[in-house]
Amino acid sequence: MITRYKHGELTWIDVESPTKEEVLSLSSEFNLHPLTASELTAPTMRPKMDIYEDALYLILHFPALRHTHCKEFRQEIDFIIGKKYLITVHYDMIDTLHKFSKEFEVNTLLDKHKIGNHAGYLFFSMIKKLYRSLEHELESVETRLRTAEAMIFEGEEDRMVAVLSHINRDLLDFKQAIRPHAEVLKSFEIVSIKFFGDEFSFYARSIFGEYSKMTNMMDGHKEMLKDLRETNDSLLTNKTGLIMKRLTFVSFSTFPPMLIASIFGMNAIDTPLMGHVNDFWWIIAVMLGTTLMIIAFFFYKKWL
Repeated sequence: MITRYKHGELTWIDVESPTKEEVLSLSSEFNLHPLTASELTAPTMRPKMDIYEDALYLILHFPALRHTHCKEFRQEIDFIIGKKYLITVHYDMIDTLHKFSKEFEVNTLLDKHKIGNHAGYLFFSMIKKLYRSLEHELESVETRLRTAEAMIFEGEEDRMVAVLSHINRDLLDFKQAIRPHAEVLKSFEIVSIKFFGDEFSFYARSIFGEYSKMTNMMDGHKEMLKDLRETNDSLLTNKTGLIMKRLTFVSFSTFPPMLIASIFGMNAIDTPLMGHVNDFWWIIAVMLGTTLMIIAFFFYKKWL
């Protein structure tokens, strides 16, 4: 599906899940390089940047923890940036681009959005929105971390092992998705200044700045997750130690009465107390007295 947006001399073409016919149409209209056209028909595994005489071609993958409309964790966007046009190609409904299109239409109608005289400025506005959306994704991770922190200190250490593991998996996937952006954006910064002129240098550096802010936020979450896992492991180890201590105490305190009961249960002629008046109660008293002595010894040694 192809959707066109116009603002002055600039054109933005947004394409979702393009067919071969649509790709051929775009290739013919904008004189796209055959290699670029061939890569638009299906998702690409790795980010990249290609430089052509009349356009720049970028492929970036954006992680989606919450706002995704398919089973894929990474959402690919292909950017073809010409002097007066920007083509975005994606294979899933991307909420950020949808919101950007609504704002773009409104601002265009009201003539409030001063984009600039070439498509580089349009790309700058779009990529800035995309990185801001990733910051919102990371805010959801922070909320989950704060919830886990509260649950850890409420005695939910066992359940938090799985919760923290799921958060760690999401952050690892997030990091794997955006890590290649750095190399692509550095290349774009160098090439875009030559392509659009020196006046675009500030915007090219600002794009990498938005990326750096987001990665710093992610690194902060990784540090917080690491601290929470260490705290949770310590509390869980301490909890397990207390349980083992109590089980050991129960086992040790019940052993002497069981031993006494076994001794008096022997079918021997000279067994003490057996056959005397109240022999049963005397044996029970010996068992209870031994148990109380063991408990007192444990308290004296401060093992309980």
